[in-house]
Amino acid sequence: MTLEAKRCSRCLYDQNTPAISFDDSGVCSYCRTHERLEREYPTGDEGERRLQTLAAQIKSEGRNRQYDCVVGISGGCDSSYMLYLVKERLGLRPLAVHFDNTWDSTIAVENIHNLLQRLGVDLYTYVVDNVEYDDIYRAFMRAGVPDVDIPTDIALASTLYMAAARYGVRYTFEGHSFRTEGISPLGWAYMDARYIASVHRTYGSVRMKTFPNLWLWKFLYWAGVKKIKKVRPLYYVDYQKEETKALLARELGWRWYGGHHLENRFTAFCHSYLMPRRFGRDLRALGYSALIRSGQMTQAEGLRLLEEPHHLEPEIVDLVKKRLGFGDTEFERMMNLPHRTYREFRTYKKTFERLRWLFYLMWKADLIPQSFYMKYTRPDPLPVPGGQR
Repeated sequence: MTLEAKRCSRCLYDQNTPAISFDDSGVCSYCRTHERLEREYPTGDEGERRLQTLAAQIKSEGRNRQYDCVVGISGGCDSSYMLYLVKERLGLRPLAVHFDNTWDSTIAVENIHNLLQRLGVDLYTYVVDNVEYDDIYRAFMRAGVPDVDIPTDIALASTLYMAAARYGVRYTFEGHSFRTEGISPLGWAYMDARYIASVHRTYGSVRMKTFPNLWLWKFLYWAGVKKIKKVRPLYYVDYQKEETKALLARELGWRWYGGHHLENRFTAFCHSYLMPRRFGRDLRALGYSALIRSGQMTQAEGLRLLEEPHHLEPEIVDLVKKRLGFGDTEFERMMNLPHRTYREFRTYKKTFERLRWLFYLMWKADLIPQSFYMKYTRPDPLPVPGGQR
C-alpha cells in the first residue's frame, strides 16, 4: 500500500515539493515565506502610501520623457490589471510592452487591443521569428526537461529592458503577485540564458537570430549600469482575483481564458497537458496555494479543484504537434523520455551563487526581484547528477 505524502496543514504543497520543510504545526516553509513577504509588502493604507510615494518619484524622474515607465502585458488577468492600476490609479504614463512568441490566443490578442484602446496606452511589441522560436520549443521537448516554456519568461524580461533602454525609462513593471501566483520552488522551474543556449545547441537546428536572450552581461548592464528597476505593484494591493476579473470585464471589455497562464496556447499546453502527463506535476497547486495563504480560498476547496480535469482546448495538442513537426510516434516517445533537469546542461547557476553578495545589493536597490535572490543565488537544494557544469 502506498502511503500518502505528508501535506502542509495550510496549503496544497506536500513533502515531494523541492526544498520543503514543516514546522511543529505542520505548516510548510513556503507558507512561512509567504507570511514574511506579507510583512515586507503590506497592503491597505501602508501599501497605498508606498505606491503613491513610488509613483511620485517616477513622475518626477520621467517628467521630460515620453513615457515614465514600461509595463509588461500578456492579455492575462495580472498584467491587465497592473496596466489599469498604473494608468488609472497611479496616474503614470506607461508604455505597454509585449513579447510575441507567435503563440498568443485570440482572446489574449483581443484583450490587449481593448486594454490599449480604452486606456489610451501605446504598445511596444517584439515579435520573434516563429520558425526559430518553434525550434527552441522543439529542442526543450527533445531534451526531456520540464522547463519547456521558460524561454518566453526570459524573452519578456529582455524585451522590457530593451524598451526601457530605448526610451530612457528606469522603471519596468511586472504583474507578479505572490498572493495569487504563489512561490514556485526552484526544482519546478529554472531559467537563465546559458541554459536556453545549451539546450538549443544540443537539440536545436535553426540558428537563433531574433530570440532576445538575456545574457548575464546584458542583464548586469541594464540593471547594474543603467539602473533599470523592476517594480511589482501588485505586492502592495489587496488583489482579489475574482473581483479583478469582474472589474476588467466591466471597465475594459476584458475576457477570461479559462485558467492561470492559459492566455498563450503553448503555455496552456505546458500547464494543462505536458506538466501533469509527462512530469506528474500539477502547477495549479502554486496558484491555489497562494490563494489559500491569502484567504481567498480554503484548503478543502483547493483540493477539490485539483481533482477537476485541466482546462485545455481539444485542438491544442494537435496544434503543438503540427507546428513543431512531431508525428504521433515521436511525440509519444518524447512524452515517455527519462526525466532530466537543468543540472545536466550549462547554466549560470554556480555563477549566480558566487555573485550572491552582488545580487543581494541589487535586490536591496530594487534592481532585481527578491524572488530571484531567494531562489537562484542559494546552493542547489537537490543532489546534482554528474556535477554542475
